[in-house]
Amino acid sequence: MEKNSKPNTPLVTHIYTADPSAHVFEGKIYIYPSHDLDHSEPSNDNGDQYKMEDYHVLSMENLNAPCVDHGEVLHVKDVPWAKKQMWAPDAAFKNNTYYLYFPARDHDDIFRLGVATSSSPAGPFTPQPDYIPGSYSIDPAVLVDEDNKAYCYFGGLWGGQLEKWQTGTFLPEAEGPDLSAPALGPRVAELSDDMLTFKETPEEISIVDNEGNPLVAGDEERRFFEGPWVHKYNGYYYLSYSTGTTHSIVYAISKNPKGPFVYQGKILTPVSGWTTHHSIVQFQDKWYLFYHDCSLSDGVDHKRSVKYTELNYNEDGTIQTIDPYKE
Repeated sequence: MEKNSKPNTPLVTHIYTADPSAHVFEGKIYIYPSHDLDHSEPSNDNGDQYKMEDYHVLSMENLNAPCVDHGEVLHVKDVPWAKKQMWAPDAAFKNNTYYLYFPARDHDDIFRLGVATSSSPAGPFTPQPDYIPGSYSIDPAVLVDEDNKAYCYFGGLWGGQLEKWQTGTFLPEAEGPDLSAPALGPRVAELSDDMLTFKETPEEISIVDNEGNPLVAGDEERRFFEGPWVHKYNGYYYLSYSTGTTHSIVYAISKNPKGPFVYQGKILTPVSGWTTHHSIVQFQDKWYLFYHDCSLSDGVDHKRSVKYTELNYNEDGTIQTIDPYKE
């Protein structure tokens, strides 16, 4: 299926897609989204309504070309360790191989991160038999740096279970920190050279204000909730993420891929729907933000559709805030 691509309109309309991770591979834009399905579950803060069970890959020759759906490239039934809820994925290229990173609940209903491989950015992808040892929570995002080191960023609160891992082991009744305490940050771990395991125990990223004070859990306008993404621009690492409850995409910067990251501001104002999730990619001489909203489904079952828009920097490196519904 193909559909002509236009800014701030759904890239495809024959299926519902969300959580887009966009990359430039082989001179094209490839998008790795999750796949929203019809469901009969209650809609709640735990995300039970998001029943995704497979992944499709989308691609565009350029931003004016039709968006191509390459079809199903991985299904939960093909992943031995996974039970359900194939949520937001990401992809990376190294070792002449394409890697698809994805979260899913294991057979104990604990979210883990898996990895699958392909010789083509369009898939299909062959999963590893087990999840990445030491992995947990959701929303993997992988940065292959200029020195060829690769880092996996991940984590999400509530349905993403991050607050249940504060001790390093899964505590099903654990809750988040007090509102005045430092907010939980995303996790980061350097990946092994073969991109299949962590080289180290994941560590928490600190997100601080301009004075170096950690953002607190009650600061819902700025604190991390889910959907970490890291890109580089003018020597800085830009960590962007969803604030969850306040439905913004915001960002922080650092000279170190592991932080601490200094909060800068808002990238994307709230979209229609319960969630917001994004990626940022440079294609040729411009930068683009990929995101989703519920405009195509009119909010029914919160089914989402992937869109994109141009992203612009100011001269000082700050990012101009985007309102996706402003003409």
